[in-house]
Amino acid sequence: MTAGTVPAVPTRTLGPGGPTVPVFALGSWNTWDRMTADEAVALIHRAHEVGAAFFDVAHYDMGPHAEGSRTDILFGEAVRAAGLRRQDYLLCGKLWLWEYPRATFADQLTTSLGRIGVEHADLVVVGDFFGEVDVPRIVREVQAQIDAGRFSAWGVNNWTIDAVRTALAVAAAEGLTPPTFAQLKYGLVRRAMAEGSAYGELFRSGALALQASDVFEGGILAGKLAPGRKIGADVGGIRDRIVAAYPQVERIAAGFDATPTQLGLAFALSHPATANVLFGVSRLSQLEDDLGALALLDRVGAEAIRAATAGLWLDRDVAADGTWTP
Repeated sequence: MTAGTVPAVPTRTLGPGGPTVPVFALGSWNTWDRMTADEAVALIHRAHEVGAAFFDVAHYDMGPHAEGSRTDILFGEAVRAAGLRRQDYLLCGKLWLWEYPRATFADQLTTSLGRIGVEHADLVVVGDFFGEVDVPRIVREVQAQIDAGRFSAWGVNNWTIDAVRTALAVAAAEGLTPPTFAQLKYGLVRRAMAEGSAYGELFRSGALALQASDVFEGGILAGKLAPGRKIGADVGGIRDRIVAAYPQVERIAAGFDATPTQLGLAFALSHPATANVLFGVSRLSQLEDDLGALALLDRVGAEAIRAATAGLWLDRDVAADGTWTP
C-alpha cells in the first residue's frame, strides 16, 4: 500500500464516557529515539494525515525505567517541527506508581509535560501496579489533576482486577471520574489478561475499553527474533515459545495475503472491547505497512482471523484470573 492511498483510520470510543480515539496509536518507549529527527517529523506528519495522531508519550526515568530516556523530549521537538498544533493530536501521558505517593501526580505531570513542551495531555495511563497502594487516594488525586485541566480521561496499566473494581466503585460513590480503559499486553500470543474471566468480565459488560499494547512482543512478532533493545517484561517466561511460534505467524499471514504485523494488528482490533492498539514503529514504511491491517480486517473479518490464529494463544495458564503482579 503506497502513501496517499490509505483511507482515514477509523475511530472508536475509549470506554464509557471516554474520548473518541483512532484505532491506531503510536507509543513512545524506544520509538522516537530510534530514528532521526527528520524521520520522526515525517512519521508524525503521516500519522496526522491518515487520522492516527494519537501519541502515547511518557517520561521514562522512574523505577525499572530509570534509564534517562530522552524519547519524550524528542517527540516534543518532532511534533513542533511537523507543524502540528496542540489541538491537532491526542496526547496520552503516564503517571507512575513506582515511587508514588512520594512522587506526586502533580509533580510527575509538571516534569513530563514540561519535557514535551505542552501544558496539558488529553488522557493518562496510571501504572504500573506493584504491591499495596491506596486506590481511593489515587482516584481522588487523578480527579484533582483533571480539575486542574491537565487531562480529561484516564486508564490503568497492569492493575490487579480487585484494584480496578475498587477504583470504579470509589469513582461512582464519590462522583469522580472513573478509569475508562485498561492498557494491557494483548495480541496473537498474549491474551490471558484481556480474555480471562477477570478483565474479560469488565470488557464484556462495557465498564472498560481495552487498549492493546505490546502486540509485537518488542518486535519479535514483526520478525526481529532477537531484539537488540530493551523490551517489555516476559510475563510467565514464554518468550522462547513466542520466538518459536513466529514461523506459524508468517504462514497464517501469508495465507491471508498479509504481513505478520498486519495480522497482529488486525487480531488485536478483532476483540470487541478494543478501542485502539498501541504500537511502535521506527520507520515510515512500517507505519504504511501497518495501515494495511485495516484492509485485512475488512476483507477477511474478525471471526476468520480469530479462528485462524486460535492456536497461537501461548499464555493460557498465565495470569488467567487477572490477579498477577508483573
